[in-house]
Amino acid sequence: MAGVPQWYDAPKAIAVADTAYPVAANVFVTLLLAGWVENKRWADMENPGSQGDGSFLGVTGPLKGVEPCYPGGAWFDPMGLSRGDKAKYEAYKVKEIKNGRLAMVAFAGFEAQHRATGAGPIENLVDHIKNGSTFATNGVSLPLLHN
Repeated sequence: MAGVPQWYDAPKAIAVADTAYPVAANVFVTLLLAGWVENKRWADMENPGSQGDGSFLGVTGPLKGVEPCYPGGAWFDPMGLSRGDKAKYEAYKVKEIKNGRLAMVAFAGFEAQHRATGAGPIENLVDHIKNGSTFATNGVSLPLLHN
């Protein structure tokens, strides 16, 4: 795409861009807000039910969790998956953790793929479809096989 950096160049492009908000300010605000949310979660874990009392800009009901440390209500659970069968809810929580871990492994694969081939995941997928190129045939990932 014209004018849009590759995903692996995005942090560098943001750091050198002349924007109204410096990167350090963005990082500071992000850490401040994430810290606030994590402190609220920890307080709810220590004293269940203490944080769903409208302590965020007057919002009350949508922030009330169904169990300590898990937000619930209409905003965080619009399909109502946390209500009803407890066993199904526990299975959903396990699936969410597994999905998150799989996404992290996939991203690590994207990074390793970029370091090995110099291309992103989409370019490598297109190359694979066109030429049948894989990690074992590209000559970069397994250099000893291609002397």
